[in-house]
Amino acid sequence: MADSTEPNPIKFGTDGWRGAIADIYTFANVRIVAQATANFLHDKGQAKDGLVVGYDMRFGSEFFAAAVAEVLASNGIHCRLCSKAAATPTVAYSILTHQAAGAAMITASHNPWTDNGYKYKPEYAGSADPATIAAIERHCDVIYEHGGVKTMPLPDALSSGLVDYFDPEPGYLKRLAELSDLDQVKSSSLRAVIDPMYGSGQGYFSKLLGDGSIHLKEINLERNPFFGGVNPEPIAKNLAKLMAAVPKERASCGIAVDGDADRVGLVDENGVFINQLLVYGLLIMYLLEKKGLRGAIVKSVSTTSMANRLGEKFGVPVIETPVGFKYIGPAMRENDALIGGEESGGYAIRGHIPERDGTLAGLYLLEMLLAYDMPMSKIVQHLQDIAGPSYYDRLDIRFPEEKREEVIARFQGEHPAQIAGESVDHVQTLDGFKYFLKDGSWLLVRSSGTEPLIRLYTEATSPEMAQRVLEAGKQMAGLA
Repeated sequence: MADSTEPNPIKFGTDGWRGAIADIYTFANVRIVAQATANFLHDKGQAKDGLVVGYDMRFGSEFFAAAVAEVLASNGIHCRLCSKAAATPTVAYSILTHQAAGAAMITASHNPWTDNGYKYKPEYAGSADPATIAAIERHCDVIYEHGGVKTMPLPDALSSGLVDYFDPEPGYLKRLAELSDLDQVKSSSLRAVIDPMYGSGQGYFSKLLGDGSIHLKEINLERNPFFGGVNPEPIAKNLAKLMAAVPKERASCGIAVDGDADRVGLVDENGVFINQLLVYGLLIMYLLEKKGLRGAIVKSVSTTSMANRLGEKFGVPVIETPVGFKYIGPAMRENDALIGGEESGGYAIRGHIPERDGTLAGLYLLEMLLAYDMPMSKIVQHLQDIAGPSYYDRLDIRFPEEKREEVIARFQGEHPAQIAGESVDHVQTLDGFKYFLKDGSWLLVRSSGTEPLIRLYTEATSPEMAQRVLEAGKQMAGLA
């Protein structure tokens, strides 16, 4: 039980609870979240179905996972504890194979190496919706103030049968083999460099494709909780090693997955990083144009308008949601959507879990290279030929806490008639303030609910226009 005068630091964001190890992310607080999860499952009548518990390759993750298992067992909930580090989508898929109530995943995804985290996945194997997260947070608040954590030693939990070890990998890889055209990719002459960024997606591509003629070069395969000194987020500034390796290996492309392998990054044959909005456009285009599939496209407000233009071209609906797979996943399930995606490089595809999967997205990108039979850079050009130009950038700007109300208030009044010299066509307030400009560019402004931080996103018709739009956003916020 904590000092009731201290505020509860356990707050879930767009994808779980994360914090600095030994500061907010402690064994005591992890046990509080585990107890809150147990209470939630008992409230819902799902405790009898048990819970899967997984973990990534971050510092101490296996020990935090064991602490979660000890709490669940003490609450009479059967725990299937992963026997080794696994990717978040691997653990999530195990919910379905075991018909479990859900999964607790110890990971901070792409956060700095100093952090760890806790994701909760419900019985449908996707991100928890806002109502589920709110219920778990309410239990956390009560436990943080009044106590009530139950625990038992792991050896006792194992001997009693309340905790069992299992390997989630074989079932997951079998499912990916069913969802993708592995034989075609394996028997190809493609050359690809794979970068799991020292994370828990290590070895997946080689196990799926390694017995064929395709040439795979894998880098960053060992466990390194420092992640080589960069955040395990597959964006350009963190992928210098991959971007250098692709032309050196004369590879067709480079594919990276983040620390828990639910996001994907892409590098073309020249070692040029292809941003996340373009990758989403590529996946949509491939599914619609080459595979001939149809179904709704779900996108967050912060990702590409190419989705709308491709939806119009191929006659499929496009559904826009607030940021986060806690919104995208439910929309996919409700609409039997073909694909769902977000600005941070997470994509989900129909037939699998309603959740991001970096490895599956990577397999589809390799399939795409074969289907179009042209270099990756040319496929990107083809995308922009049929879906319009797309130049993306983003700024995260911190400011003094005392300026928070002033900064937010600047966007709540009368909206500007022009941004960066272009007329504002309309403004959307689904999640933040999104200004659509007459030339097809847009600016999205979102403020953090937990810290003095404002995020500016843009997709513009040229690189120069993208920079002008971001500069205008800074001026609108009074932070230029």
